[in-house]
Formats: sequence, C-alpha cells, structure tokens
Amino acid sequence: MKFSCERDVILKEISIASEIISSRNALSILSNVYLNATDEGLTIRATDLKVSFETRIPVSVSEPGVTTILCDKFLGILRSLPSGDVEFEQERGDRFVIRPLFKKIDFRLKSISSEKYPELQFAPQEAFFDFPQADMIEMISQTVFAVSDDETRYFMNGVFFENTDGKVVMVATDGRRLSYVSNTPAAPVPAFPNVIIPPKILGLIRKLASGEGSMRIAVTEKSVFVQFDSQKISSALIEGQFPNYQRVIPDSQQYRILVKRDEFQEALKRVSLLVEKSRRVYLTVNPEGLTLKSEETDIGQATEEISCEYDGPEATIALNFTYLVDPLRVIESENVAIQFTESNKAITIGPDPEQAYFHIVMPMQMD
Repeated sequence: MKFSCERDVILKEISIASEIISSRNALSILSNVYLNATDEGLTIRATDLKVSFETRIPVSVSEPGVTTILCDKFLGILRSLPSGDVEFEQERGDRFVIRPLFKKIDFRLKSISSEKYPELQFAPQEAFFDFPQADMIEMISQTVFAVSDDETRYFMNGVFFENTDGKVVMVATDGRRLSYVSNTPAAPVPAFPNVIIPPKILGLIRKLASGEGSMRIAVTEKSVFVQFDSQKISSALIEGQFPNYQRVIPDSQQYRILVKRDEFQEALKRVSLLVEKSRRVYLTVNPEGLTLKSEETDIGQATEEISCEYDGPEATIALNFTYLVDPLRVIESENVAIQFTESNKAITIGPDPEQAYFHIVMPMQMD
C-alpha cells in the first residue's frame, strides 16, 4: 500500500474519524482508523460500534492496499506537519510510514490488519429517501439541545423522529422542556418506523453537512443511515418508548407576550449574571412592559425592564434561564412570542409570525 496526498485534505477527514472513535476503546482495533487505497481514491472509516463514518478522498495511489492505524497518533502526526504533500506507505509487516515530501521526517506507526476491523452496516439503496440538507440542519438545531442527559431515562437521551400525516417531525425533551419541529417535504417521504436518534450522529450531520442540495436518509428498526456529499454516517438507534409528547403540548394559550428577540436575549444575558445554584429568573409582565429579575441570597439581585406587547393581567413566571437562552439561540425571527395561561403551567416560546417549530418550558416553583 502506497499513496500520497495533500496533508490538509486527509487531516480534515481524520479529525472527523477521531470524533467517532471512543476514548474507551484505547489500544483495541476500535481505536484505529481504516484506510483503503484503490484507483478510486482513499476510503476512510471509523466506528465505535454504535456510530460509523465513511468517506472517500482523492489521492495518488502507487500501490493499492488496506490497513488500520491508531487514529489518535495519526491525527497528532498530521497536525504537527506543515501543509504540503505527504507520502504514506504500508511496509511489509506491521509498520505504516508517514513521510512529508518536503522535509526529512519519517514516522512509523504500528498497524493492525484490516481483517480484524468490524464490518460496517449499510442499508439497501431502495430504503433511502431524499431530504434537503438545509432543512435537516434546521430541524436538528431546533431540537438537539433539549435532549435529556439523564441516563436512567435513556429513552429521552435522543431526538424522536417520525413521519406522520405527510410531515417529518423531530421532538426532544428532558422532562422539564420540549422542543418540536416539523417539515412538509416537497416530495412525499416513504413510511418509516418511529425512532429515537442519538445526538452524536445528529451533531455530526449538523457539523459536516454543507447545507447545499439533498441528503439521503434510510431508517430501519435499529439503525439510521445518512449520506451526503462524500460522507456516509450511520448509527444504532436508542431503544425504548419515547414519551407521548402530544400530551405536553397545550391545546391553546390564553395570554401572549410579544418581545424583540435581540432585546430579550441581551436582557436575559445581563440578568443571568447573578444566577447561580437556583438558575432561576423571574419574568413579570403587565401591559406596561416585561421585567426580568434574578436574585441570589449570597450575591445580590439584578432587574431589567424591556418593552413588550401584552394585553392581560399582571403575572410572574419563574423559569430556568437556560431553558430560555437555548430556544432564543435558534429562533431567527425578529420577534418572539411567549404564550401562557397560568404562571405555574407550561409556557410556549416560538417565533412571530408562527413557523413550524416551538419550544415548551415548564415553570419553576416560586421562592
């Protein structure tokens, strides 16, 4: 095996591979990256047995071959080299040689036969459907932050994905908040089972997808497969019964607060400077404006008033400020609508005018 390519080209893909590989797999075949040089280019694979990644890059191949090498060390070597062409060679035995063509440097990494590398799963091509990259990136952004990190409630450790009534829907919840987004594709999407997708693969999609054109998606009972540009990513799904999210969504809300998103976001940022253990901020609203307040016994308090549109009685709602900050980061409209019926029941946060997404937040108890 012998090939050469520009250092920056291979570095980008090995960096991605290193994110897939689990640090818990040190010194096993799973800590290695798979390299297969053919006339068609260099195929790179990485897996932690749950999430898998494959891509192909153009290289100049002198001698086809396949091997696996320790990804962490390979990445460190590539990062240490300046830009320029690098030659890679699998010598007889178990040594993988890395030689920059512009410097007298010689690295020799121990390799492991590719025969011991796990086979990656692939879905049949007929199982795939096309979906716009930009739309999928938006759906992930609107939901993935609300995933629970409580491993005892593993069925909420991912984003629920379903195809219902001609719409593709994604939902995430941690039990105290819920994020919902739907999309009605231009072309009908074939039926697929309702599944729970781990955030790791969703984060990779959001990071790697260009946002141009379409991606191809296949969903089976136990896995999800995504292809776009030159990337192929797959992941095992989270098993379990996702909560009935429809029960959490209010049928209607009686009162509506309309605020400028940027003004609300900046005020929240300032007031939250004095929030620590409680993570609690108070929103007090009346027809004259919206007051944000934080108070910590050992530190002090902060209060800021901003303008709003509101027609209703004065009300005070206590909220975890993080549950306000996260939705505001992904709502792109100039105005934000905060809707509620009672100060101790779920509130709805979304863009104004309404779009195909919203966020539900449960209030905290008043001190």
